[in-house]
Amino acid sequence: MKCLFFLFVVIAACAASVLRDPVKGYKEGDRYFYFAGDEDDVLQLVDAEEPVDLEFIKDYARNPANNAYWLYTRSNPTSAQVLVNGNAASVTNSNINFSRITVFLAHGWNGHGANTMNQLLVEAFLQDADVNVIVLDWSALANRSYTTAKGGTAEVGRGLGQFLNWLSTLGLSFERVHLVGFSLGGHLVGNAGRETGSRVKRITALDPAGPLWGSDRNRIVRTDGQYVEVIHTETSTLGYKDLCGDADFYPNGGSSMPGCYIVTCSHSRAYKYMASTVKYNHLQANECASLRDATRNRCTGTLNPMGNSNISKSRSGIFRVNTARSYPY
Repeated sequence: MKCLFFLFVVIAACAASVLRDPVKGYKEGDRYFYFAGDEDDVLQLVDAEEPVDLEFIKDYARNPANNAYWLYTRSNPTSAQVLVNGNAASVTNSNINFSRITVFLAHGWNGHGANTMNQLLVEAFLQDADVNVIVLDWSALANRSYTTAKGGTAEVGRGLGQFLNWLSTLGLSFERVHLVGFSLGGHLVGNAGRETGSRVKRITALDPAGPLWGSDRNRIVRTDGQYVEVIHTETSTLGYKDLCGDADFYPNGGSSMPGCYIVTCSHSRAYKYMASTVKYNHLQANECASLRDATRNRCTGTLNPMGNSNISKSRSGIFRVNTARSYPY
């Protein structure tokens, strides 16, 4: 009984410590940490040892229809057409045009297909060019506990990759595919690219989630696509801080974005910067000699645009751009 009481006291003390300082930062191995959903300003306390609902993940992944795919084009910019994996008629009867670039968007934890991230990016990509935009809605799994959503991220990504492989039999070219994912969605699109044999032309991970991903082999890596770009905006608590792409951008050093006073704001700036650069292609970043130089604002190398819609980006390296406090940044 004394041992159980002592264990309870230790756990309570650890949780209380996190609660007192919710932005103390996350380090790999922490049992308790804070995380936030795609549109949450409120941080939620996560217990890394909360059991993953493996049965739910298995049931979800078993049915490809649980991943919903919503198509938007300039002919239907606000009203989605639903594409169904394995149903060729749903594709051939839609407005999709495989001669155009196709952009796929993947939300993160507690997100959904109609959230702010998707609305901003759908609007930006369609304003920029005549493209197909397909939103992946995986909210049924994404809205479970963080440990379960994180545990199912790779499986959902593989499902997206299988959908891409199937679309390629109908005319989709991997040379005209751009995958964009935010937070958990950043790792999701990496797994999707991997499932295609890394044939996807470009992948953009927007502040991919940090907690519990440090030693996970399913995290996004530079070999997941032909070109992998990562934009890091909240490296202290919510986002992945280390290099993981062909090009890693650390705007404002990778944390504490101008105009933000809470970590959730900095986290969400990743997709807001992306939407802005798709429209204006104006955030030019200096190359850095090291990640240390990027965080300390000591980058003086040649300029490289962060974000944007260019399907043929190819430049590798570490980059920093200092942004303004408000849109368009």
